[in-house]
Amino acid sequence: MTNRLPPAQPAAAGSAIGRTTGFEPGGRDRAATGSIASALERNRKFAAAGGHEGAVVLPRLQLLVVTCLDPRVDPAHFLGLALGDAIVVRNVGGRVTPEVIGDVAFIVQMMERALPDGPLFEVAVIHHTQCGAAALAEHSSRQSYANRIGADEAALRDRAVLDPVATVTRDVERLRSADATLGRVTVSGHVYDVATGLLQTILPAGGAPGQQQTQPKPPHHDQAPSGA
Repeated sequence: MTNRLPPAQPAAAGSAIGRTTGFEPGGRDRAATGSIASALERNRKFAAAGGHEGAVVLPRLQLLVVTCLDPRVDPAHFLGLALGDAIVVRNVGGRVTPEVIGDVAFIVQMMERALPDGPLFEVAVIHHTQCGAAALAEHSSRQSYANRIGADEAALRDRAVLDPVATVTRDVERLRSADATLGRVTVSGHVYDVATGLLQTILPAGGAPGQQQTQPKPPHHDQAPSGA
């Protein structure tokens, strides 16, 4: 059995990107496009039913998820997360960027105040099949996006997701070796298959090379990081 999943192909302009990533617009609900009205109605029902009650600052599962902003890839659904179970960071491709490392380091600092010893949490980096970030491997798409946001085109090339197994492996290694997050955080890598709904573990939880691992202790939810 192999961990390798079928890689996406470099995306071309126009409809080829949709074929590669599943981002064809034809299935959208036109009536709901550009409107938050229906979501606001759901929010009122959520609040009226007390859905926000009992939420805690320290994630119950001691879990921080880094994943893509693709609407098909919502960890609240495919991981069955309830409010307060985990911290979730989402960006294009679910990549471990300097900004993500900074976010993880911030959470580490906050949680160190509430949990003075022992492991803090696990970071689960999750990439997925049919990722729209494949478009960053195609020159014209990458150049257009770089011009749009004023970014370095060469740096954007590294953020393309053609083979999610390869990219999640690289990102786990990047986060494990980051000085800002070393010590009390473990990192695992996974690939979500949008066609089957299944999550495959590529790299089990671990820390920096040579770091001794211990099992996390359940947090005390009546404690909250001061200054959070």
